Amino acid sequence: MVRIIISGISGRMGARIGALASQDKNFEITGAIEASSSPAVGKDIGEIISAGKTGKKVESDFNKIVGTCDILIEFTAPPATLEHLETAVKNKKAMVIGTTGFTKDEVGKIEDASKKIPVVFSPNMSVGANLMFKITEEVARALGEDYEAEIVESHHDQKKDAPSGTAKRLGEAISKLKGKTPPIHSIRLGDIVGDHTVIFAGKAERIELTHRAHSRDAFAKGALDAARFLAGKKPGLYTMADVIGG
Repeated sequence: MVRIIISGISGRMGARIGALASQDKNFEITGAIEASSSPAVGKDIGEIISAGKTGKKVESDFNKIVGTCDILIEFTAPPATLEHLETAVKNKKAMVIGTTGFTKDEVGKIEDASKKIPVVFSPNMSVGANLMFKITEEVARALGEDYEAEIVESHHDQKKDAPSGTAKRLGEAISKLKGKTPPIHSIRLGDIVGDHTVIFAGKAERIELTHRAHSRDAFAKGALDAARFLAGKKPGLYTMADVIGG
């Protein structure tokens, strides 16, 4: 059984990860974290994820409960993630990081930490989105210089970073072949879970690749797959491509 702590348990992603994990006999939720200002702190974890009483309360200090877990699953904001990363390294705990919006220097800190602990770090945990990364690169290679590319991404109006991490990753797939990052257009409306479209257009035709997430469960399931993958792994920086192929 994989023992997990979920950071950001009362958030959109954290709550779904918790709900799915509570229904999976392969996982034990040993703790949960929220910001000290969150009304969730002190509440029973089961109350947050609609899973009945667990007898375990949401904490604001990862240090207090780090010893209970094998893996920390993190979908929060860069400052909190990096703080928890330090604690994970000190205590030799693995991490699944789905947080986005990191600077280049902050990504460097994650890379450095992965030399000491195993980390799955991906801007998108869904199987479909990760397949789209691969397909986008293949299409860009096949079409060559005669086709221009642009990316359109849409998310709910509470998402703080733009462009999304997924859109940036799609842009990287194209830029390493074309030598330049394509324009990315971001939309923040309503409760859109996550849509990404890559448009390749030539003089007489166009190709559009689209991934639409109908539910956050696509990401939550991927995060749990990543946690299961990390169990017993050596230190290293892994991606969802490793998880899917592993």
